[in-house]
Amino acid sequence: MITLAAVRRALRDHRPQVADAPDARPAAVALVLLEGEQGLEILLIRRAERADDPWSGQIALPGGRYDCGDRDLEATAIRETREETGVDLSGAERLGVLDDLYPRTPALPPVVVRPFVFALARRSPLVPSDEVQRAFWLPLERLSEPGVRREVTLTLRGAVRVLPAYVVDGEMIWGMTERIVTPFVDLISNSL
Repeated sequence: MITLAAVRRALRDHRPQVADAPDARPAAVALVLLEGEQGLEILLIRRAERADDPWSGQIALPGGRYDCGDRDLEATAIRETREETGVDLSGAERLGVLDDLYPRTPALPPVVVRPFVFALARRSPLVPSDEVQRAFWLPLERLSEPGVRREVTLTLRGAVRVLPAYVVDGEMIWGMTERIVTPFVDLISNSL
């Protein structure tokens, strides 16, 4: 079982890969953890269905693009999490930073996303914004259950693609969120 102590240990020595993409807009997400009854839980959102959102309706980590009023990308992750879910990370434990990543398809906006990992001491009410259809906690252990991680076939902008995904309780976690969560779980599991 993945514990908060294991996450702290694994991230203490992790040196994140920083992407060099001068033409991309910087963005940040928060991978928020909480010790719950079923072990460590992760905060996820389902983005609202919106025509102007390239990630419309997808399961995601709270976050968004850097704003000129943000002190740094960590402040972006904290601000976006508060705006999207009502969760205040200003007093949360910052556990570390994961590798930067960017979309693999040119159809998506040129962004570089930096994931920050936080731990909350206690559960706070989730208050989704109009950008978020729903916010929820998912036990991390669910992601390692048999059959949850699999290849899925999706039609994206007219092209059929086979991609890795997690399918849990009718929710599909794929794309950039899967590309953040999988290396995170692997990093922690390898340090156990």
